[in-house]
Amino acid sequence: MSIPQSGGGPIEHHDQLAQYLADGCKPKEDWRIGTEHEKFGYCKDSLKPLPFEGKRSIVAVLEGLRDRHGWAEVREGGHLIGLEKDGANVSLEPGGALELSGAPLETIHETCDEVNIHLREVKDIADEIGVGFIGLGAAPIWQHEEMPLMPKGRYKLMDAYMQRVGTMGTAMMRRTCTVQVNLDFGSEADMVQKMRVAIALQPIATALFANSPFFENKINGHKSWRSRVWRDLDAARTGMVPFVFEEGFGFERWVQYALDVPMYFVYRDGKYIDALGMSFRDFLKGELPALPGEKPTLSDWADHLTTLFPEARVKKFIEMRGADGGPWRRLCALPAFWVGLTYDQSALDAAWDLVKDWDAQTRDDMRVAASVSGLQGEAGGVKLLDIARQTVGIAEAGLKARARPGAGGLIPDETHFLNALKESVETGKTPADELLDRYNGDWDGDLTRIYGDYSY
Repeated sequence: MSIPQSGGGPIEHHDQLAQYLADGCKPKEDWRIGTEHEKFGYCKDSLKPLPFEGKRSIVAVLEGLRDRHGWAEVREGGHLIGLEKDGANVSLEPGGALELSGAPLETIHETCDEVNIHLREVKDIADEIGVGFIGLGAAPIWQHEEMPLMPKGRYKLMDAYMQRVGTMGTAMMRRTCTVQVNLDFGSEADMVQKMRVAIALQPIATALFANSPFFENKINGHKSWRSRVWRDLDAARTGMVPFVFEEGFGFERWVQYALDVPMYFVYRDGKYIDALGMSFRDFLKGELPALPGEKPTLSDWADHLTTLFPEARVKKFIEMRGADGGPWRRLCALPAFWVGLTYDQSALDAAWDLVKDWDAQTRDDMRVAASVSGLQGEAGGVKLLDIARQTVGIAEAGLKARARPGAGGLIPDETHFLNALKESVETGKTPADELLDRYNGDWDGDLTRIYGDYSY
């Protein structure tokens, strides 16, 4: 989840809202890659989720990273709730999952090194205090009441609101994890093409990275339960945003969408003010009930944009949001997949050619099929495995064209980061399929075995 935004002055006219997004446009040589991933922490002896405070806790892990590995602390209301260093952040998801929000980096070689260093640092601290971390799309065993809500004002407000809309919002907050990548755009037209490809192909990412077939200690009937949760959370701010494919889509159309999404909060003087269900349009007029007579700043607008949760999201960059959290190889494969598809124009054009004739119903049905069946899903005559095979091929061609070397020039490009996905399209199996095979095989239905076999 996002941290409070800063640096924006008063909003004096409507055009500033779209201009805020347009200010993200960058020349291609300045495009960067920001990878984020979440992971569940647990006590090794009990296999229970970490409490916030105590000898074996979230705070103990954060303090260890701070003291031993040079991270600076981030506090809210006197609580240690995050860390920052060299453009990266370590933050807490509502139920205590630990998230690395990586720095904007030039290559996937660099972002993968960043992930590797982070996991090594976390393991260094965790092993010492009897804690483990595991990458999955959903908590396989834990019940809602076992998951502590982190002491962040944003989460307290969200938790209350989620219980009024949809049915699975609190499950998303406490018991799901994702990996995502944040990517740049060069112009409004470039943003439009990338967003259309991003939304259309999120179900393919969901299928390729499906890694949550268990929930509450049983098989749940979905390859990606995390994706299932997101389909019944809050219709006003989630989903496949079909207007992205309409003629005239651009920054201003995204503004209009965002203005229609009910607010969560306003951040003032280190505190979150309850604005649940209120209108940013009213805020612009100085008529927000929570702050009567006060008008918003660009920081308020930036904060509001972080409360939109569609499958891909526009801020000053584009966030790809469709994938389950997972094993190390897939933490690097996710940015490789999307960078390959979108950072080379020929690859982006090929991806658009692949998806441009799909209608909104097909895209929605693909999202459901990916959640239920992974790569074996089918919708509107479209077989997800066939599209995944083509898409991974396009991504590989895009990475070859980028030709960004690693290991001091010994590795010619970034294509090897796609190896895990190439294996999936060759076998038709995702991490969820592997987990189910283990559950029905050598685990003999004992789901506690997942922690020993799949933790970082």
